[in-house]
Amino acid sequence: MRADLVTALRCPVCADGLTLDGRAARCPRGHAYDLAKQGYLNLLPAASNGIEGDSAAMVGARTVFLGTGHYAPIRDALILAAGLGEDDLVVEVGAGTGYYLSGVLGLAPQRRGIALDVSKFAARRAAKVDPRIASVVCDAWQELPLLDGSAQLLLNVFAPRNAAEMARVLAPTGRLLVVTPNQQHLAELVGVLGLVTVDEEKERRLQESLAGEFERIGSEVVEETMPLDRTAVEQLVLMTPSARHVNYRELLQQLAMLPEPVIVTLSVTLSTWRTLTTH
Repeated sequence: MRADLVTALRCPVCADGLTLDGRAARCPRGHAYDLAKQGYLNLLPAASNGIEGDSAAMVGARTVFLGTGHYAPIRDALILAAGLGEDDLVVEVGAGTGYYLSGVLGLAPQRRGIALDVSKFAARRAAKVDPRIASVVCDAWQELPLLDGSAQLLLNVFAPRNAAEMARVLAPTGRLLVVTPNQQHLAELVGVLGLVTVDEEKERRLQESLAGEFERIGSEVVEETMPLDRTAVEQLVLMTPSARHVNYRELLQQLAMLPEPVIVTLSVTLSTWRTLTTH
């Protein structure tokens, strides 16, 4: 993990800044956090101990599915909306494997990224995706382990939104990009495979979750059709929250009944936000 990325982080105990000292990150008050051998830093506060996030199997399925490029339209839309400078810091909250974050960093060698996720299994993957990315385990519902105003861009893709903390860590002229699923998203699979449905009040809840801290300044729908074979559908199901309640044997039986390929709709909204304090 690069030293210049650690200096954007802060101690989860006292909120002082961190610096890299060998294989540990330390604050001036003596709190120290060892780098895991897999390359990530665990800054999960004591109050969040026991929260694990996505399992190793879920993260593995996500790695396989995203590697097929079926969700590339989402990543491409984020890249176009980012509007980054050459040395900006991009933070993704709920970064998972770092797929979207690494794409947004693009080819600019001076850009830096911090991947935040509560899952240590996701953090292991994100730590290896790009040397410009620092992978950090934290709880998005608690204080984020970042210095005030340290990020020029925040990404939030199918992830929790802690508006107050995201506003705190975003630079005054920074932007927040949020990706949320629409009602049509994966609709062809929801009923057949018993997947978690998209909340009809998703738009209202998005507005409410960011109200008081952010205002929306742009929005676009990203929609494509994906021809998926049964293996891809399996990985897609196993990477989502639906994996927590799906019976695997039943899933295989249901998959066997699907046509191949099955045409599945990708439909999300990408919205752009700025903090209310920027004007």
